[in-house]
Parts: sequence; C-alpha cells; structure tokens
Amino acid sequence: MEKVEFDLLNVKNDFPLLSRKVNGKPLVYFDNGATTQKPQTVISRINEYYIHANANIHRGVHQMSGDLTIAYENARVDIQRFVNAAKPAEIIFTKGTTDAINLLAYSFGKKYIHEGDEVVISEMEHHSNILPWQQVCFERKAKLIVIPITESGDLVEDWKSYIGPRVKIVAITHVSNTLGTINPIQEIITHAHVLGIPVMIDGAQSIPHLAIDVQALDCDFFCFSGHKVYGPTGVGILYGKEKWLKTLPPYQVGGGTIKTVTFEQTIYAEPPLCFEAGTPHIEGGLGLGAAVEYINTIGIHRIAEYEHLLLASATSALEGMDRVRIIGQSKTKASVLSFVVEGIHPMDIGILLDKQGIAVRTGHHCTQPLMKKYGLEGTVRASFAMYNNLEEVNIFTEALKKSIKMLS
Repeated sequence: MEKVEFDLLNVKNDFPLLSRKVNGKPLVYFDNGATTQKPQTVISRINEYYIHANANIHRGVHQMSGDLTIAYENARVDIQRFVNAAKPAEIIFTKGTTDAINLLAYSFGKKYIHEGDEVVISEMEHHSNILPWQQVCFERKAKLIVIPITESGDLVEDWKSYIGPRVKIVAITHVSNTLGTINPIQEIITHAHVLGIPVMIDGAQSIPHLAIDVQALDCDFFCFSGHKVYGPTGVGILYGKEKWLKTLPPYQVGGGTIKTVTFEQTIYAEPPLCFEAGTPHIEGGLGLGAAVEYINTIGIHRIAEYEHLLLASATSALEGMDRVRIIGQSKTKASVLSFVVEGIHPMDIGILLDKQGIAVRTGHHCTQPLMKKYGLEGTVRASFAMYNNLEEVNIFTEALKKSIKMLS
C-alpha cells in the first residue's frame, strides 16, 4: 500500500476531544459521517467571538458591530473560495444541509414546479433529500422520480432514462452517507444541462473528503453542513448560481432580508441577504470560516488520498472476516464502510465496540428506503476522517472480532 506523507501526530493533536477516554479506553472515533470533531482553531475562533466581539451584524453603527460584520462577510468569502463559487453573493448561510435543501425545495418549488412536473432523486438519498422534495411534489401535484441503484450501490446503468422532459430539477447526493458511493455527478450535471434541467448536489458527505469546485462541476446548487467539515453545528451553506438565486422568492422573511418596508409593499434585498432572515448564527459562520482555513493549511487532496488508505485497509480487513458482509461495494467510494454481521443485530455490535472505546454509528442512517432495498433493519457504519490512523483501524478490526465472538 502506497505511503502518504501526512503529519498524523500534529493533526490529531489539533483536536482536543480526541485525547479523551471512553470506558477507560483511548477513544477511536469512527462516527465522522454523523459529525466531525473540531480543531482548536475553530474552538478558539468561537471563544474569541464571545469574549471579545459579541455584537449583532449588518445593523449597528458602533465599532464592534462593524468589525464583526466585516469578519462574518470575510468568512463568507473564505467559504466562497473553498468551493470556488464565482462570487460571495452565491453563498447563503443556513442552519445546515437539511435547512439548505428545505430552502431550495420551497423557493424553487414555488417558482418553477407545477402540476404534472417531475423531480428526480436517487434511491440512496438521505431523508433530508427525500422529504423536502416529496412535500413539494405533494403540494404542487408533481411526481417524485427515483433512480434505482444496483446491488453494489451504484446508480443503474440507464440512469439517464429517468431524467425526462417533465423534470424540473435533479437533486442528488454526491456521496452516500450509508454506502460511501461517489456518484458520477459531473456526468449527471452535463446530461441534465443538455436538457435544460438544473441540478442540486447534496454535498454533506463529500465536502470533508473531496475537493469541491462548483464552477468546474457547473452544478446549479450545492449544499453542506458545517459540522461535517470540522466546523460548528447549526450552520451550513447553500451555494446557488446567481442567475438562479435572483429568480427565487425568499424562503423566510423578516429582519435582514429587506431593502424597504411599508404596510403596502416590501422590496427585498438581493441574494444572499434575502435568504438570511433574522440574526444569523454568527459564531457558526465564523467557526466555519476557520474550519475551511484549517483544511486549506493541510490540503484537501492530501486528506482525500490519506483517507482512501484508511478505507482500503478497513475494507480489506472486513472482507477477510467470516459472517461479515459489506453493504455498498462501489468501485468509487469515500470514507464510509457499512456492514452487517450474520445473525447479530447492528446495535449489539455498536454497544460492544463502544465498551472498547470505539464510536461507530448503527441503524438505518436516515436512509430507510435504502435499507428496505437491501432487506435490512440497519447496518454498522464506520466512517473515517483525516485525524484517524491505521493503528485505530487495527484496534477497530480486532475489537470487531472480539465482539462477534462474544455475541456468537
């Protein structure tokens, strides 16, 4: 296996929580698909805000408000550059991926989706990319079209046939949170654009693992959560091409979204402010800006290469175990490894791993339709990040063997 140059010790030391013990054992944190830990730089940025700069933004004339407004908008610029959006105005702060998708589904649906129209998703979607579009289709009397997947966890070969003339938008995950499958989003976007159809990418699971360039992808919308990419909870991003954002009605309205208000008429601000009602999660935006700066100091390409080694090592180990079956065996995967053990409930495995200091996720992972396809109640999911290492993979695989033996 090729060696990747990576200063593991220093990276892990940047994350204070990773030094703790669980049940008397050093923590092995393999639940990064649920949320990532936070580097000290992010924690310090949030603390600095509350200790030295707490004020509201976009409203005050006093120095603290002005300074903080500049810092918050600079964080927007940092995020714009991180995903290579064309301009800061294409970056909308939200509460997270779920909020971003709900915003888009409501606004886009109200403007563009009508009776008889279609919305395309895939069979591997997270509930947060099913329910908002399902609701819009119900309200607008449109139809939700689902692209099936193969047993290996890839889109079916004839996925193009599901994107027909009535489709108003394709909304699809970049990386499956359950299977780890990396979807061919460049091909999907290119095909949809030939037909004049916009594409939204759910990037919640791709943003910490892959280099994202929204201009190169040419996606119309891209969304992600801060807490999945080493930033705070409660903050996320909806990227949208300016040409689309300027046509969409606001999702929520109130303070900060307006140019002028009278009792007879309101004129709304230009994007992104017209989509950011109320006082924002200021410390969240600042923390997310610090998180992307931290990633840039390491390099997302180095992170992706290193995490691939972790995934390959863990996959190889599990493939050699009796009774263990990996769910999702696409040839193109990111840092997610889901599996089941014959005759043992996933939760029982998860509990015994926790007793040995190893944090994994068990259950349906908010993908119940996907579990139904595989005939499963749930899986055990190990998901990796840049601060994990091969020693932890070995600890995990040995603990899994021990757990299986205890439960047999």
